[in-house]
Parts: sequence; C-alpha cells; structure tokens
Amino acid sequence: MFRLEGRVALITGASQGIGQGIAEVFARAGAHVVVAARDATRGKGVVAKIEAEGGRARWIQTDVGTHAGVTQLVDTVLNDLGAVDVLVHNAGVFPMVTIDDVTDGQLEETLSVNLKAAFWFAQAVAPSMRERGRGRILFTSSVTGPRVAMPLLAHYAASKAGLNGFIRAASLEYARDGITVNAVEPGYILTQAMDALVSKEEQVQMAAQVPIGRLGSPHDIAHAMLYLASDEAAYVTGQTIVVDGGSCTPESGVQLQGFYDTRAAAKA
Repeated sequence: MFRLEGRVALITGASQGIGQGIAEVFARAGAHVVVAARDATRGKGVVAKIEAEGGRARWIQTDVGTHAGVTQLVDTVLNDLGAVDVLVHNAGVFPMVTIDDVTDGQLEETLSVNLKAAFWFAQAVAPSMRERGRGRILFTSSVTGPRVAMPLLAHYAASKAGLNGFIRAASLEYARDGITVNAVEPGYILTQAMDALVSKEEQVQMAAQVPIGRLGSPHDIAHAMLYLASDEAAYVTGQTIVVDGGSCTPESGVQLQGFYDTRAAAKA
C-alpha cells in the first residue's frame, strides 16, 4: 500500500523541514522526486541523502513567488522527466509582523508564495495530468488561519484560509479529469524554522500543550501526504487532513494541562 513507483513527484520548499520530510518519504515509496527550492546547498544535500538511500531525486533551484517561476519549474520537469504525477506545493513564507506594521512587500510575498502559487501550479500541471487521466495536486496548508489564529501572523493565516477555499473549489473543477486536490494542515512541527524562531525552553512549553505530548516531526506530515498521493486515496478530494497531535481539540489548554497533572498525580 501507499507506493509511488513510476511516479514523478514535484515538491516545493523541499530543501529543509516539512518539504525535506515529504521528499524523503516519497522517495522511499518509489517516486522519482524533484526537490525544488531556493537554497541550492541544502537542496543538493537532500538529493544526495535520498540517492545515498537508493532513491531517485533531482534538484531544481526555483522561486515560486512569481507566475513565471512556477511555469518555468513545471515546464522543466515535464521536458526532462515527462510528467508531474504528484505536485506538492509545500513552500511557504511567514514574516512575523503585526497587522499595523505589515508592509505591502511582505503582504505580497506571503500571498504570492502561499496562495497565488496554488493557482499558478494548478494551471501549469493540470493539462498534462488531464491528458493522462490522473494526477494529485497537494498543498501544505496550516491549522493557523483555517482553525486557529496567532498574533503577528494575520497575513499568513489569511493566505492559508484562502488556500483551503481554493482546494475545495479546485477539487470540483478537476474531479472529472481524474485529478484530486487535497492538503495537510500541520500543527506545531519541529523544523529548522521553528528552531530559528522559538527557543528550546519555549519548545518544551509548546509540547506540553499538545495532547500527544510532543511536537510533530516533518515525517508526521509526510506520511499523511503519502496517503493523499497514493492510489489508495483515489476517492478523496477537496479535503484537508489535520496533523497536529490534537492541539486544536481542547477548549482550554490550561484546563487540559490541569487534567493531565491530576491524572499523573493519581497514578503516582
């Protein structure tokens, strides 16, 4: 189950974090993975790691913040590898800034990479997928925006809420072409970006608020993506899978921690 032999999978933002995890898991499932990102050093490192494990991978440096960049990326993959069977648009940006202080440049970059690129990628990959009668268009969305909110990330939240709306509408337009459109909504995932923004002490505090009791790993997201990319998910479209360790479920994090503390004391 959940195999991708003979499939070409294009993954954006794949030089680190969640994107790297998706690339590694897809390669282990048999896909020929295209690692697309801006950071050449890290991207080539991901390819080298996949190849060292016996997988197939290709590095392409790209900037998905422009329509031309997206079109050029997809055309390169189609010309060189003949297909894009699975698209995973994972790349995202999230400058931490208040609504009062966000600049037009920051807003434009966030909306372009996180939301506009969804339209550009669909336009680029759908024709070839339609010709073959099958395809998977997948996105890394977020619980931030569709389900919860955080200060300093209103622009990011808006982009991800918009992305979920796009996913549902696009799934209807492409359904009769054999193309499914889905996403994963990550919660707190331990990545290089989190390390840069949040101290180790703060990460411990965050993990304590997650019902499962830990921060997620990129591979937790990647395995959900693998299901959506597989033949086994052929009847799933227009959906998002929340992978957050249960963090969006409790009404109150304080009450939840009190419950866990009480239970732990009783067991002791």
